[in-house]
This record gives sequence, C-alpha cells and structure tokens, in this order.
Amino acid sequence: MPQLSLFRPDEGVLVDDTTGRIAYTPRFVDGPTALAWFAELRESVPWKAERRRMYDREVDVPRLTAHFDLGLEDPAPPAAVRRAADHVIGLTAVPFNSVGLNFYRHGRDSVAPHNDHLEVLVEGFPIALLSLGGTRRMTIRAKQPPRRALDLDLEPGSLLMMSYATQLHYTHGVPKTSDPVGPRISLAFRVKPARTAAGEDVAGRY
Repeated sequence: MPQLSLFRPDEGVLVDDTTGRIAYTPRFVDGPTALAWFAELRESVPWKAERRRMYDREVDVPRLTAHFDLGLEDPAPPAAVRRAADHVIGLTAVPFNSVGLNFYRHGRDSVAPHNDHLEVLVEGFPIALLSLGGTRRMTIRAKQPPRRALDLDLEPGSLLMMSYATQLHYTHGVPKTSDPVGPRISLAFRVKPARTAAGEDVAGRY
C-alpha cells in the first residue's frame, strides 16, 4: 500500500497517527516562481463559474474552478499547470494524474468543510494541495471525538499533503473571511483510477 512520505527537512508534520498523516511544507515553490505561476494561471486557465443545488434552490459556487487530467493521452493543460505538476510529482514521487484548481477571488469566496469522495481516488495515495497567490486559512477538523481542529494559514508556494486515510477521519475547508486577503489559486493533485475507453474508472463513473 502506498504510504505518504515527505522529503523536506523543514516540513511540519501536523498529524501522524492511526487517523492518517497531514504535513505542511512552506516554500515548496520559491517566491518568484509561485508569483509567476499565479499570474499565468489567473490569465490562462479557462475558469468556470458553477452553480449547485443546495436544498431547494440553485446557488453560485463561491469560487471559480477548473480541472485537468495529467495523462499523456489527454489534451495538454496550460504550461503553468504542467510545470507545477512536474514539480510536485518530481519531489513527492507520487504519480498524480489529476489536478483540480480553485480560484478564490476575495474573502467572500470559500469552500465548505468536506472530505474528498473516496470512490474517485486510488486507495492509499495522498492528496497534495499547492497554494499560490494570497494566504488563506484552511480549517481541518476531526470527524470523531475528541474533534481536534487545525487552523492553518496556507502561504503562497506551500504544499499541504493529506494521506488517503485522512479523508475518512477529517474534513477540510476554506471559510469566508472579512479580513483583507489577496486572490488565491489552489491546485489539488490526486491519483484517480485509470479510465476505460468508455470514460469509466475501475470503481465506477469518473
């Protein structure tokens, strides 16, 4: 079973027990590179404004989103996405094949507490979250008592690694804030099941 391993002497291991492993690495990408990637992604990614049904009505998703497959058979993503992916894959040695992007334009943009859907992840592989642009706070909370909570300010150029097991035991989210914050782009790298010619993965629909 693949295990989460980190690679930098200045890493911060936040959780490492039977509930999983969460580690935060600041300066995973140097400042000038992180700034350049943010500027390029902001302009080159075909951002989508989505709507989702909440209870009895449709509401705007409070952020812009995008997604790219990283397989060789797929259309090439924007150059900055490919460079970021190569950097993350090269230093973590995890064969990430999918990246989801979120663009938080201001403090009113957010993502509610959630865990990743396990049916679209390959068991045992971690999730890596690369942050670019402004610093935003992520809240990570245990689902079961003693419901420990971690408030983590995700700095530009940082990498947050969460093991597969953490999706069973924790939720994570980026709350709205009235504090002055700059725009932020996050890139969430995942290992998803291989697809069939019909576009389905081995566990169901992709």
